[in-house]
Amino acid sequence: MAGPTAEEPVRLDIRLDRRSPVPLYLQLSQGLEAAIAEGRMRPGMRLENEVALAQRLGLSRPTARQGIQELVDKGLVVRRRGVGTQVVHSQVNRPVALTSLWDDLVAGGKSPTTTVLEYRIGRPSAEAAEVLGEEVDGQVLELTRLRSSGGQPLALMTNYLPAPLAPSLEDLQRQGLYACLRDRGIRPVVAHERIGARAVRPEEVALLEEAPGAPLLTLDRASHDDRGRLIEYGRHAYRASHYSFEVTLFDR
Repeated sequence: MAGPTAEEPVRLDIRLDRRSPVPLYLQLSQGLEAAIAEGRMRPGMRLENEVALAQRLGLSRPTARQGIQELVDKGLVVRRRGVGTQVVHSQVNRPVALTSLWDDLVAGGKSPTTTVLEYRIGRPSAEAAEVLGEEVDGQVLELTRLRSSGGQPLALMTNYLPAPLAPSLEDLQRQGLYACLRDRGIRPVVAHERIGARAVRPEEVALLEEAPGAPLLTLDRASHDDRGRLIEYGRHAYRASHYSFEVTLFDR
């Protein structure tokens, strides 16, 4: 039997446990989110309307509405008048760990691509000198890349590296920065990073396909190797509509 077209709403088999302490609206939301993450619901596909969904799953209409609203709030689906509720994209949920975006996307079964916007080796610019301080003496690689996945731009990434550690332009177009460094026997073992937020800048709107003033998540990271050398400093901006950081906390 042929699958649903982009014009037909998708009838998903969502398992609900009415004995579970997890609210039904949240079980519904989690089931729909899993379908998006697993590719059973692809960008452009439509969900059933809340009335049909509620009747089929034996839910009240407010419960179905609240479950769908959870996905709207996460930026995974959008409601369009005359069209219905459509999947926009699957959000990248990234653990805060000493890994690269490329590595995390590949581990999540995605196929990232890189567009190198700037590749310059020379004396550090004023911005590079400010963030590198006295840790790097001599020439540096100043690198800016656009990272995409599934045809959607995800992040703008600027990195500064000591010139002797600089990967080639070709290698950076083929794989992530950390993978390039590992190929040369260079491995980050400790990093200090700061997570923040800001609005998209005018020159970034077209590159990231965002609306003017849209929020971006930011991450600044200084990585060192096992000898204590600074091997790279990164300033990255991620689309908040497509991206989130995940942290596990432990009680001391």
